Amino acid sequence: MANALTNFSNIIIPLLIFYVVAYGIISKCNVYEDFIKGAKDGLYTVIKIIPTLIALMVGVGILRASGFLNFLGNVAGKAFGRIGISTDIFSLIIVKLFSGSAATGLAIDIFKTHGTDSVTGMTASILCSCTETVFYTMSLYYMTVKITKTRWTLAGALLSTLAGVIASIILGKMV
Repeated sequence: MANALTNFSNIIIPLLIFYVVAYGIISKCNVYEDFIKGAKDGLYTVIKIIPTLIALMVGVGILRASGFLNFLGNVAGKAFGRIGISTDIFSLIIVKLFSGSAATGLAIDIFKTHGTDSVTGMTASILCSCTETVFYTMSLYYMTVKITKTRWTLAGALLSTLAGVIASIILGKMV
């Protein structure tokens, strides 16, 4: 059964590409020109979002390098410690709101310190999987399309992140 799934996954992408090209030919579309136009549009989108990406990366780098996240972790550590959660998890929650790649780096540090099978390691793993980079996503999408009134987006995103954090803590302790 595992071999069948592996073989299927090896041929699904080429089949999908063949299907798109064949459909384009049958529909009498110029597939190559459409592909080039799509690639050009994608490159234009990347160029538009690069300033936002750089600003976010620099901001997260400054937070980590300055020790501010450690300070926040220590301050919140007393409250988190009472419920049996490592202060590293609090730092991960804060970083994850801004940057997924920085959160991944922090999770790797947590794995090195606490171990992957520890409660903290399991919680960090689940947390990285079930929360979103709220501020990164909002700034990227809203700045790209120049939306200024976000209405309830931030509140909803933070509420869903809180639900993900609570679920991560509960599931991390169950494992």
